[in-house]
Amino acid sequence: MRLLFPTLLLPAAALAGTGFDGTWKTNMESLKTTGKPLVLLLAGGEYTCSSCNPPYTVKADGADHKVTGQAYFDTAKVRVTGPNSAEIVLKQGSKEIVRFSDTVSADGTLASKVTNHMGTKTVTDELTAKRVGAAPADSHPLSGSWLEQEHVAGDLRPVQYRMTAKGFQMRWNGQSYDAKFDGKEYPVVGDPGKTTVSLKKIDDATVEEDDHRQGNVVDEIRLALAKDGNTITVIDRDIARGQTITYTLEKQR
Repeated sequence: MRLLFPTLLLPAAALAGTGFDGTWKTNMESLKTTGKPLVLLLAGGEYTCSSCNPPYTVKADGADHKVTGQAYFDTAKVRVTGPNSAEIVLKQGSKEIVRFSDTVSADGTLASKVTNHMGTKTVTDELTAKRVGAAPADSHPLSGSWLEQEHVAGDLRPVQYRMTAKGFQMRWNGQSYDAKFDGKEYPVVGDPGKTTVSLKKIDDATVEEDDHRQGNVVDEIRLALAKDGNTITVIDRDIARGQTITYTLEKQR
């Protein structure tokens, strides 16, 4: 599943003490993804995401179909919207979690408009991916292997951090955690995937976070604060999908 993330504003008085404390916004141009591609097949009236964890297949008939084993969704709806386009809607119960409106251009570029409902407010994003594996014969052009190339536009809501002597706090769009640097798992409140985090403080400018879902570590994230205190470099090793995502957060004044 392709998911994005980063809040609610804390009182200014609560955000004082360390270089991490404050509100941060993603520099969209800094987003880079490397590693395994997204592998899709839309053919014979069925849609398969074989790179999803776990893989799943549903009928591409525009109806909701049950899927199992996914942390964030339990139904998927796939609708072919044109000779080069399709829409994928993922739900948890009756709640829509994320919607992908995908179009493949003649030059083999995948443009995806993403509408994410995981937080309190809807987050939108537009990204492109390049084809790194051909579509099988007689399949929809969405089929094949794709590697994310760039984010064309986006409304990724700002994230807030606060570091204390004993732990680290995060707030993003109605989701939050307050975790200690003791290696124990702490819940991400408001996350529909029931993620928990465990933290390690490397030094005053570096924090490592492990994300856990369904009993497994799915992400290893390193937050490194720049010496000038104006940016945080984020390296997210997405173990579940076999990808590494890097980006820069910029401090908001």
